[in-house]
Amino acid sequence: MSAATDRLSRLLALVPWLRAHPGVPLPAAAEAFGITPRQLRDDLDLLFVCGLPGGAPGDLIDLSYSGDRITVADPQTLDRPLRLSVDEATALVVAARALADVPGLAGREALDRALEKLEKAVGAAGSVAGQVRVSLDTHADVLAAVQRAVRQRRRVHLRYLVWSRDELTERDVDPMRVLVREGHWYLEGWCHRAEAVRLFRLDRIDGPGGVEVLDVPAAPPPGAVSRDTSEGIYRPGPADVRVVLELASPARWVADYYPVTGVRELPDGRLEVTLHARETSWLHRLVLGLGADVRVVEPPVLAAQVHALARRALAAYGLDAPAAGAGGDR
Repeated sequence: MSAATDRLSRLLALVPWLRAHPGVPLPAAAEAFGITPRQLRDDLDLLFVCGLPGGAPGDLIDLSYSGDRITVADPQTLDRPLRLSVDEATALVVAARALADVPGLAGREALDRALEKLEKAVGAAGSVAGQVRVSLDTHADVLAAVQRAVRQRRRVHLRYLVWSRDELTERDVDPMRVLVREGHWYLEGWCHRAEAVRLFRLDRIDGPGGVEVLDVPAAPPPGAVSRDTSEGIYRPGPADVRVVLELASPARWVADYYPVTGVRELPDGRLEVTLHARETSWLHRLVLGLGADVRVVEPPVLAAQVHALARRALAAYGLDAPAAGAGGDR
């Protein structure tokens, strides 16, 4: 992580420096940055595919180093100071303040210094940012407890809600890391109940009392490997059922709470989400609970199962089910 951070800082400084020293010999540029010519060539190769959003040839940084002399033809704005709009600067201040509230944050002093400079630069707009408060998606005590367990390499006992079964489970976990993905905090560790590496979303732990740091060393087995989450937290299995739901505006929260694998905006504030499920009993409860705010697009068998359950529930109250065409596949 340190090497990646150092390289990012160097790349950001490299473009304006090369722009100010056109035709500089490659060995001299490498010496100025304290790296080898080979490292500099690797940096230049990476800069070739960097630039503005879009990715078209005209959006990328244009440079050449033929004959061991480097020239930057088009720096794509990286040779100019960053100019933030009021909205952008305000959003950055709000995000930095929210980050500063994270328990056990590493590098807190550097963040405080950066935030102080940013607030001075924003000026009067900073008062607007001060009126905005961002709450984390999990209880601070839960996050602090699992972070402490990772640092001290201690096992934790969790009371954890399994959303697919709507079941509160008890399990012991040897923590491996804490991470943030798609706006949610997760604990990754070796679960003794599942006998496998698992990810636990912290907002599904049963409150501050739902996590206990045990006086037992955490000892994941040698074969326990962290999951690659670069393409998302949830990866469908070959036996999972693909489900497509159309959500009315009041039901859009489903996309934030459940592990959807696809989202598409529809007219009138509606949202189409795609998710995968190994078993669908929890989907029956979800669709029935949402009522008219959800429509099952795929698979047809799920819509039929929900209709059958709804008819049974109505019959238990002595009510008749609506005509087949009245509600469509809602």
